[in-house]
Amino acid sequence: MYCDKTNVNILTALLAAHGVRHAVVCPGSRNAPIVHNLCECPVISCHAVTDERSAGFYALGICQATGEPVAVCVTSGTALLNLSPAVAEAQYQHLPLIAISADRPRQWTGQLTGQTMPQAGVLDTFVKRSTDLPEPNGDEERWYCNRIVNEVLTAAMQGCRGPVHINVPISEPLYTFTTRQLPAERVIRLQSALSEDSTTAPDPSLTAPMLQELACARRPLIVVGQMKPGSIADTDIRRLADNRYVVMHEALSGNGGASAMEEMLAMGEREGCPPPDFILYLGDTLVSKRAKQYLRRATAAAVWSANADGGIHDPFMNLHGVIQARPGDVLAAINGKGPTEWFYCWEKLRTRAVAHREAFAPQYSNMLAVKMLHRQLEKRHDSCVIQYANSTAVRLGCLYARSHVFCNRGINGIEGSLSTAAGYSLATAETVFCVIGDLSFFYDQNALWNRNIQGNLRILLLNNGGGEIFAKFGGLRKSNARDIVMGSHHTTAEGICQENNIGYLSAHNRGELQRNMELLTDSSTARPMVLEVFTDTEEDMRIYQEYFNTL
Repeated sequence: MYCDKTNVNILTALLAAHGVRHAVVCPGSRNAPIVHNLCECPVISCHAVTDERSAGFYALGICQATGEPVAVCVTSGTALLNLSPAVAEAQYQHLPLIAISADRPRQWTGQLTGQTMPQAGVLDTFVKRSTDLPEPNGDEERWYCNRIVNEVLTAAMQGCRGPVHINVPISEPLYTFTTRQLPAERVIRLQSALSEDSTTAPDPSLTAPMLQELACARRPLIVVGQMKPGSIADTDIRRLADNRYVVMHEALSGNGGASAMEEMLAMGEREGCPPPDFILYLGDTLVSKRAKQYLRRATAAAVWSANADGGIHDPFMNLHGVIQARPGDVLAAINGKGPTEWFYCWEKLRTRAVAHREAFAPQYSNMLAVKMLHRQLEKRHDSCVIQYANSTAVRLGCLYARSHVFCNRGINGIEGSLSTAAGYSLATAETVFCVIGDLSFFYDQNALWNRNIQGNLRILLLNNGGGEIFAKFGGLRKSNARDIVMGSHHTTAEGICQENNIGYLSAHNRGELQRNMELLTDSSTARPMVLEVFTDTEEDMRIYQEYFNTL
């Protein structure tokens, strides 16, 4: 029988799954549930050592002898500090020593309670990774606990091996052992497929586990998140499509603009398209909340990600394996044909989505402004760069962009978007267009208050008097603080432009928008310029919703 602590049972199951076969355990009350589990686990041999400093070196010696990860478990308080000499030595010997410390509940840290001190992170100077486990009280916390244990244990054996630290808060009661078996935990495997010099393609056999699951899948899906331009070849995307693989990507993905993903998923949800049974995720952040929710519902799918750093990124909460490789190399390794019925189901949706996008004629709004911008840019004969600010602006860009767009989508903050675009314009001769909402613009207006601004910067300012993204939250309408949350204002950029010798245009209706958009996108103009488009928040949101409701 195992203990009744969820975090301890998750930890025990994953220690066994990741190849831990030896554990050195020290006496104590707070770590009793962990010690009990380790002793109960049939694949782990436990070795009792009273002195924690000595126990750490016992574990170090077993690491040296076996080359395998070895756990050492101590109770709360100063017991953990006694492991530091062995952990430091493990760092310099590149040994996968797993330091496990029991802890008092977090709320009691600093409350003059015995054997309680801040334990999380105390070994960070000497370990590759550390974590402080939650005591899960729901499915999301349980997923989080599973994920971070996988992350830490993988880090111990990844690349240049080294020690890691797992801190485990445990609430009383400590001595209840009624769980009949350990949970069947999701194990995240790391498959390193990088060549030694990182310049040649990897051995195809290294991607074999993923390719085998792909070949067996009936509903495979390849999803591409944010990437630098050129990370994935357009030819690979076209080849996969020619071979009946469903590939979805956004305009931030670095390979030819948006794929109508948002529209396809909206129609697919409405028409009952089944979830995928295999997902390969490449790149970084997705803008689409709809896509993330759809992929999270695919709980039975085999989910793989590919990235050069081998990091465990699990936005869909169901990651099975990580391929440490350049995404382009992974795509290049995919051969064969995808399932016909699944492919043509999505292709029909894609055709309808593209047709709708072209046919939909938005009334005067920020959606019309963005659509008009991209249609004007398509008429230019020279290349340009497009920078989008976060929130509503980049979501509109994901609908209409036909080429890669930049966006500070790592953290999704609204600050600095204008400065980023201005900085980019200093390092290129191309025209740089910045599409930005009013809150982002005024927050970062100091980007224009300097002598660096050059004539190749063009700004499309979508001013609807506040944060449009908040308008969709129906519950917020009931709050007296709605205007504060939305950042409502009556500010205009005209004075800012005058002060900084920047050309200023404005639009209050469709006719003004058309005329001044042509001026904004005129490649012969050698002056930085702002086109401020004044719209109504409620109307903007209505038109955006109408776009999806009429798919």
